[in-house]
Amino acid sequence: MPHTTYALNGMVSAPHHAASAAGAEILRRGGNAVEAAIAAAATLCVVYPHMTGLGGDAFFLISPKADRERGRPPLFVDGAGRSGGRVTREFYLEKGLGAIPARGPLAAATVAGAVAAWEKALEAAAKFPGGTLPLPALLEAAIEYAESGFAVTRSQSVMTGAALPGLRGLPGFAGQFLPGGSVPRPGERLRLPTLAETLRRLGREGLSAFYRSERGEPAARPWAAGCPLLPDDLAGCRAALRVPLGKRLFGGMIYNSPPPTQGGASLMILALLERCARRDGLGPEALAEPATLAHLTTEAVKQAFAVRNEYFADPARMSLPAEAYLEDTFLDDLAGRIRPGASSAVPHVVPGGDTVWFGAADRHGTVVSAIQSIYHEFGSGVVLADSGVTWQNRSLGFDFAPGRPNSLGPGKQPFHTLSPALAVMGDGRCIAYGSMGGDGQPQTQAAVFVRAFVAGAPLQDAVNAPRWLFGRAWGDHSTSLKLEDSFSPEVFDTLRRLGHETESVPAPSSLMGHAGVVVLHPDGLMEGAADERGDGCAAGW
Repeated sequence: MPHTTYALNGMVSAPHHAASAAGAEILRRGGNAVEAAIAAAATLCVVYPHMTGLGGDAFFLISPKADRERGRPPLFVDGAGRSGGRVTREFYLEKGLGAIPARGPLAAATVAGAVAAWEKALEAAAKFPGGTLPLPALLEAAIEYAESGFAVTRSQSVMTGAALPGLRGLPGFAGQFLPGGSVPRPGERLRLPTLAETLRRLGREGLSAFYRSERGEPAARPWAAGCPLLPDDLAGCRAALRVPLGKRLFGGMIYNSPPPTQGGASLMILALLERCARRDGLGPEALAEPATLAHLTTEAVKQAFAVRNEYFADPARMSLPAEAYLEDTFLDDLAGRIRPGASSAVPHVVPGGDTVWFGAADRHGTVVSAIQSIYHEFGSGVVLADSGVTWQNRSLGFDFAPGRPNSLGPGKQPFHTLSPALAVMGDGRCIAYGSMGGDGQPQTQAAVFVRAFVAGAPLQDAVNAPRWLFGRAWGDHSTSLKLEDSFSPEVFDTLRRLGHETESVPAPSSLMGHAGVVVLHPDGLMEGAADERGDGCAAGW
């Protein structure tokens, strides 16, 4: 089992070791944490192609030291792409579809905002200490891996095989991800030369060339593959700098992403845990006791997700701002519905998704918590032949039924499970943390935060410890509490007595997400951890 990584000059945590190394190299060259995060992000788009890509969305929380000293919140970079101008419910009904398909060109109905988010994050980083390295340097590792090849991970091989029936015949997929017509084996070298050339072009022309170019066609042309996106949809794509959600909890200021993401639900869960601990007289160690933490977090998830599913959407379509659901009186009412000795019945449907979280810190005090995704494994499954870009299927985040805040419509941001977290503690620590895993993200965030920063467990132990997931995974017929089988039998027995329908899954399980943490201490010491469930590491310099 890996141990917590320590460093004094810079730290990167990512779910693939190549991305961590790429970010750490940028820090070693004098780049700042944002530049390191972009290098890691680009590398992940190559070496973890089932989880993320240039054709997806991304969000960043960025906390410079100067802003923390002034009591300012982190910067939030909103890289959620919008639906195309012709993407309506009627558009799908006219094609004989009663829902947005999960795969294929018609699933690729939202613009990819990740590259725009990189651009916006780098604009902000230009004002921070450290850097500024040229863009080609940030993309160098990603280009090298795409051109020379990388070793396929076990997770890529397994997920390719599992999803193959729905992917094999999609535009561009077999040519890019099925070398020789077969699922690549773990350790097999895979080259993505077309994607390498796209990354080179972005290095030469700038990241905006992904969407619009004065020299002709943009780098990404989803309409050529039959996707319902037009040149004007991409040309209008811009990431935005926004204010994150924040709540003072457990002795610190905890931040997460605002709608259209589920970041507010993550804050609600921690707030409900704090209230339940206070009500029930639970100290830090008692709250972190496995059965207690799993039970109370699950009950908090039920309450928070009921709110999230009903109200969270494109912020322009919400009747109340997300901050209304973080008010103390509202949270007190929700906490009153949670019983310490029994499970409640609050049904909800859990969307799936594959994602990458990564974080970075530099010696100048900037800390980054970031996340990006193409949603399902390989997203829509559509690979753009002239760019090697796999396009997301984030349009599945819309509600196909009309008249709701998250109903499908043109020019809208879909609901997002992506939600990076960042905390500024009362003792001066700045913590970037997060996880992949759809609805598992806020559950994993709560587990890691309580274990490491409330109960004081060693960082790597808090990340690797047995975890759970409440909800219905894809293909399931019931909503259960899934626990890794590394929990003791007593934990299973206790949760069943409390009324939970439990299910055992082999540990370590990727179903529980790939978590990561980066901590910057006030004296400059940095700690990092990466989940044993992934293929990553924390790399320090």
